[in-house]
Amino acid sequence: MTSHLWRALSRRRRVEENEDTKDERLARVLGLFDLTALGVGATLGLGVYVLAGSVAKETAGPAVSVSFLIAAVASAFAGMCYAEFASRVPKAGSAYVYSYVTVGEFIAFVIGWNLILEYVIGTASVARGLSNYIDALIGNVMGNALRSVMPIGVSFLSEYPDFFAFAMVMLLAILLCVGVKESSILNNVFTVVNLITIAIVIVAGSIRADPSNWSIAAQDIPSSVKHGGTGGFMPFGVNGVMIGAAKCFYGFVGFDTVATTGEEAKNPQRHIPLAIVLSLIVIFVAYFGVSTVLTMMLPYYAQSADAPFPHAFDEIGWPVVKWIVNVGAIFALCTSLLGAMFPLPRILYAMASDGIIFKTLSKVHPKTMTPVYGTVLSALLIGLMTLIFNLHQLIDMMSIGTLLAYTIVAICVLILRYQKEENTSNTPGRLPTSTYQFTSVNYTILKELFNLHNRKEPTDLSSRIANAGIVLLCIVICIITFLINNMGAHLLAGNVAISMILAVLVIVLFLNLAAVGRQPVQKTELSFKVPLVPLIPCLSIFINIYLMLQLDVFTWIRFATWLLIGFCIYGFYGIVHSEQGKRDKAENEKLQQKYVEKFRIVTSF
Repeated sequence: MTSHLWRALSRRRRVEENEDTKDERLARVLGLFDLTALGVGATLGLGVYVLAGSVAKETAGPAVSVSFLIAAVASAFAGMCYAEFASRVPKAGSAYVYSYVTVGEFIAFVIGWNLILEYVIGTASVARGLSNYIDALIGNVMGNALRSVMPIGVSFLSEYPDFFAFAMVMLLAILLCVGVKESSILNNVFTVVNLITIAIVIVAGSIRADPSNWSIAAQDIPSSVKHGGTGGFMPFGVNGVMIGAAKCFYGFVGFDTVATTGEEAKNPQRHIPLAIVLSLIVIFVAYFGVSTVLTMMLPYYAQSADAPFPHAFDEIGWPVVKWIVNVGAIFALCTSLLGAMFPLPRILYAMASDGIIFKTLSKVHPKTMTPVYGTVLSALLIGLMTLIFNLHQLIDMMSIGTLLAYTIVAICVLILRYQKEENTSNTPGRLPTSTYQFTSVNYTILKELFNLHNRKEPTDLSSRIANAGIVLLCIVICIITFLINNMGAHLLAGNVAISMILAVLVIVLFLNLAAVGRQPVQKTELSFKVPLVPLIPCLSIFINIYLMLQLDVFTWIRFATWLLIGFCIYGFYGIVHSEQGKRDKAENEKLQQKYVEKFRIVTSF
């Protein structure tokens, strides 16, 4: 019973399967420009119009530009891992499909389920943010009216139901149901308007930039400022820059939207990796430019944490530019709304096609070639969130699923690189240990662990060593990040015991990294490969786990609740209706039938 359950949970989908067997296909209409615009549009939304001002004022000061640089590097690590998988597995589903191919069905379900959470919360938060922004421009008329007519009055819910945000989500769902190309064209237009707005901010702000705002002395900070730090470029120190980088990292969430379009891209293996890299470059340049100009226009302590652009242009006396920026911001938030919701029906489509959630969600409309049922369910889920939660509650719930998905993708890159290729052996039925029965006598454990005999092709033994090393790598990284997060003060105070433990763990980490790195890798030709493997995926795992540990206990409780609901769906429905499970069962029955026939032939003589 246990072995049967393990086989069900760990069954993996083969990449080649179902390529020609699906009757319903998504339309391949998205080119390189469409994909890049989708990634940029999904990312440059709420973050660029709020994040730069709030991080500059509260955590990093003028060094917010450095925080964005660090966050961009961290995002690039995750982006490269996504890009390699996009070139390996050009299917809809993003990290869900990637983990299904490499790790197994249960882990894939966990990742897919958390991606659903990420996109639902992400879209709902942008919808509420857009509603709040428009409401602020018209004097908070909507909010005041709804608060007086329909107050909710529950501490952990929104103060009032936001029907404007709900209506925006329903309108967007209709647009997505009409067809991908039509929604892609609108996304491209909105993204161009967004980039023009950012360019206006950078150019106009540069005219009034004052470099002396980067070197304000502590005594020059007004006494009315309660949280001004020590002045200068890094008023809150290196620690403030790193905390700012952790916050800025969430400003880059969205580029993975591109990786979900594998079945709608014209040339997925080439265009998706390129689009991810290009979108990250555009996003970084925009963030870096905006944060630099903003902190030169006004001192960091005078920034507005909620609406930095309108406040800055008000302060310098340019109301015309302020309103241009406000209109551009509304377009940008519309783009972000589209980009945030776009992947959700595709994730549902991919999981439903595999049978691990309800099959109805995989139905594609014959005319528009879009997953209509998945889109409608997505809109209802998001609409419910916009009605009952406010913006801050939604943002608090957003990060953990994203970071977990990034971590699993980085792990999958490592597993696939060191995995033995199926066509390298002509004896697939042989037990893994039998191939190296005699080599273990001739070579020491050290030589095997560090591949000192320079084996060039992955084998069963090298794959097992690499997989064990990857598991140990993740465990050691978890312990190190936990110690840094919870014992940082003791480390800075020079606590010998904790310092020794950390030093030992770091040595183990580097030895483990060296052992994994010495194993032979696959020679598979791909349009993009992550450089410096295993170092870059390891850095990505480290950063993601560290950021996950920054989240509060309530986020982990909500995360556990969401997972529990998912486990119930998978346990009572998915594990039984899995298409991969049905294929495995059919193959086993054919094999058994073949052996029975052979047995009959032998016994007939």
